[in-house]
Amino acid sequence: MACDLFALQNIEADKGFAIPRRRTASSRRLTLGAALGLALAAGGCGSGHASSASSTPAPAVSAPAPAVTTATSTTTTTATTTSHRTVPRRIAHVARPAGPLRGKVVVIDPGHNGGNAAAPDAINRLVPAGGFMKACDTTGTATDAGYNEAEFNFDVALRVAAILRREGAHVVLTRSSNDGVGPCVNERAAIGNRAHADAAISIHADGAPASGQGFHVIEPALVAGYNDAIIAASARLGGILRDEMATGSGLVPSTYLGHDGIDVRGDLGGLNLSAVPKVFLESGNMRNPHDAGLQTDPAWRDRLAHVIAAALTLYLTGPARS
Repeated sequence: MACDLFALQNIEADKGFAIPRRRTASSRRLTLGAALGLALAAGGCGSGHASSASSTPAPAVSAPAPAVTTATSTTTTTATTTSHRTVPRRIAHVARPAGPLRGKVVVIDPGHNGGNAAAPDAINRLVPAGGFMKACDTTGTATDAGYNEAEFNFDVALRVAAILRREGAHVVLTRSSNDGVGPCVNERAAIGNRAHADAAISIHADGAPASGQGFHVIEPALVAGYNDAIIAASARLGGILRDEMATGSGLVPSTYLGHDGIDVRGDLGGLNLSAVPKVFLESGNMRNPHDAGLQTDPAWRDRLAHVIAAALTLYLTGPARS
């Protein structure tokens, strides 16, 4: 025979076959026959031995697995475990569709804080407000039934934040609870500036005489040397928010302040010190029975949050205008 047993053992090892230490004569012949057939097909031995050395059909030479299965169960098991490796399936990662606000940063400033009333020294201290000094913060207002503005502002802010995050935005809140104090008005502006926000909104509710009702958007007046760069963009944001509020909130534009739902002010540190486009929203008058009825309704607060989020989305995704 042109190929010795050592050569056949090497061929079997190369092909992934293992020769058991103890085998029956018939098992040995079948295994060697299969291996010899593979060796001859690979050109390891002369082609003249192909028909005389093995009766294994030609197809078994090109498909090693069927040839192995003709051996005993011991050989079959060995061949299966040594010549076929289990390859873990790769689970394709399906990326979630990018939301329309992906890459955008929005700062939401819930006005006041639930602990302000208990810390008069802290909230009455003076801080810079854009060319003048002003009290750090105030307590805010409340409905006649005692639902306070700080709680309202925070609830609506959380709802808006959740919507915007689902749209892909990175949202920063100026406070994370309603049982703290502040932050001061200058720090609220600084939070937006540090975040390099694409837009910022301060959420409030007003405490005007009960006869007045409705919402109004406060845009920054020009305070030279402080907010020059944000006036035009803030006016655009304010206009979009006013339109969305007028058509979707169930509140009318303010009947007691501003013009057509817009008021422009230069006495608010949160606007004067902002380096990013920013507006305030007074979401109705808490002393007016109609407005208070809406504000105390969780379903309406959710409606309001969707209106605010829609306005921010329109501003952030629409074409910039001067």
